Amino acid sequence: MFRSDDDSPSARLRREIRSRHPGLRKALGADARAALKHRGDRHELEGGMDTVIQILRLCWVSDAFLGQALYRVKAALQRRGVPVLPSLFHRLAIMLAGVAIDDKVIMHPGVHILHGPVVIGGVTEIHAGVVIAPFASIGLVAGDVGGPTLEENVRVGTSASILGRLTVGAGATIGANAAVFSDVPAGATVVGVPGRPTTEHGG
Repeated sequence: MFRSDDDSPSARLRREIRSRHPGLRKALGADARAALKHRGDRHELEGGMDTVIQILRLCWVSDAFLGQALYRVKAALQRRGVPVLPSLFHRLAIMLAGVAIDDKVIMHPGVHILHGPVVIGGVTEIHAGVVIAPFASIGLVAGDVGGPTLEENVRVGTSASILGRLTVGAGATIGANAAVFSDVPAGATVVGVPGRPTTEHGG
């Protein structure tokens, strides 16, 4: 493992984020189950070799899954402190799939990206069950590294933007072309520019 003596705030933040990256096997397996489920395929994997075969098949048939898998490899290498190679995998994800996920992003296992291009940046956290449509932009606003937190089972529509330090509550839906700059309640549906909730569970 490669180590650094840098104890600056940015270095501490970087180490904290990298320590929270999930293990590669766990993340890819959960991502594969999510992708198979949303593709209408079986999503119960039958052990090691079946999981590997399904991951490879999804990388072949889905540009977004390939980009997401390359991001997972990048994050695993960063967690181990490996230099240079993470940047290579990041560039490959952009070139081959149009999927650009920043080093500061924490993506939990079981996220599904429908298609590229997708951009996720800043200190952003994406929880399990989130589904992201093409042309979505999730991340920071100018002058602030803080990005949003998307809780479990959020759905992000095509060309939606979710920007800044905010939380999108569990089960919320961000409509196509919506631009979100403030917190979204759990279960709400948000449309428009700026995005505003139209429905809310229990409301």
